[in-house]
Amino acid sequence: MYVIKTLSKIEQVGFVSTRFQGIDGVSLETRKWDYVFEKLGFQTYFFSGLSDWAPERSMVVPEAFFGFPEVAAIQEECFGKTTRTEALSGRIQALRKILKEALHEFIERWSIDLLVVENALTIPMHIPLGLAITEVIAETGMPVIAHHHDFAWERQRFSVSCVNDYISMAFPPDLTPIAHVTINTEARRALSYRRGLSSMIIPNVFDYSVPAPGIDDYNKDLRQALGIGEEEIFILQPTRIVARKGIESAIELVKRMGGRGIKLVISHHARDEGTEYSQRVLDYAKLLGADVVVRPDIIAENRATGPAGEKIYSLFDVYPHSDFVTYPSTYEGFGNAFLEAVYFKKPLFVNRYSIFASDIEPVGFETVIMDTYVTDRDVEKTWRFLKDSGYRKAAVEKNFDLAQRYFSYTVLEQKIKAILLNFGVGLL
Repeated sequence: MYVIKTLSKIEQVGFVSTRFQGIDGVSLETRKWDYVFEKLGFQTYFFSGLSDWAPERSMVVPEAFFGFPEVAAIQEECFGKTTRTEALSGRIQALRKILKEALHEFIERWSIDLLVVENALTIPMHIPLGLAITEVIAETGMPVIAHHHDFAWERQRFSVSCVNDYISMAFPPDLTPIAHVTINTEARRALSYRRGLSSMIIPNVFDYSVPAPGIDDYNKDLRQALGIGEEEIFILQPTRIVARKGIESAIELVKRMGGRGIKLVISHHARDEGTEYSQRVLDYAKLLGADVVVRPDIIAENRATGPAGEKIYSLFDVYPHSDFVTYPSTYEGFGNAFLEAVYFKKPLFVNRYSIFASDIEPVGFETVIMDTYVTDRDVEKTWRFLKDSGYRKAAVEKNFDLAQRYFSYTVLEQKIKAILLNFGVGLL
């Protein structure tokens, strides 16, 4: 355990976001940061609008959640037009005041010395919360790490707005106490170009020091539960069904491989993204004659028992049974599913999305890399991974070693310690 030197005044760290719940990318990465901060000897606390984390260390303010009715109504009026009413400005400011008071209460309750803001100063999904956090920082001068996952300019739905003044002020703010952290090279360049702000890149990471779970008494019947025979090829798409995941390419790959005896399992449903794309994926699979299995009713974040007493498996129960993993996303902030597949030593089919090309591919991973669309060469290499056990083993072991070197908790710890040193915090 590291010990904080007496010169340090930072002991209590407060994480702030709209929610800490489920398996969204922000929540997943925050858990990793929390683990490292605790390892370094800090006490950690959480402020959000929705949470299923440590209630004794959490302050939940419903108005801080982007799905809170008043917040959702405000957001609906903020985008798609260029002028706003005085009434809308008033509603934003009223909610900003409520959240600002709540943030001050959070800081005082646990004597918070350092704030780590998880995406709430990045993407304008909650305008009043971003304004409240910005004012708290400006008025207290306390050190802040702004962990940026995806910016407004990366999402088309935020391109037309009547709140550009608020976005310029708070997403992200330009304030001296803030250390900005981006998760990839492209985001770092864009933040510098668009806002004149420097940042440190801290990629998404995974704990490769813990052995991957395998097939055990609980999950040994997973194939049967999914309707996959022991001799069939099990291809896993470990993502939600949303358009940017490019699932059509995974379906096409299955079809071009021959289709029969091959099943593509999509692990998660659309959640709050709507059902239109989900239906398109199923229709496309039917059109091509690809066998697709979608069972989010029995796959969740953790093992559990369903309402009818049925067994619910975790995603980590699914990976060990899979033969191959597809990840044909058209855009990702980084690529958690990629790191997970490498952790479970599974061969991968991945699209050359921009962040993969700039931040992951140069490391030298051995995968099937699709460049925009599926080719015969992609299909041939996929079959090689499936049929040539020697080639497959060498590739997945190489991938694991590379990920351990460049995307592990050790990397995250070193980066966080560097930021703390800039704040004047020494670690022994």
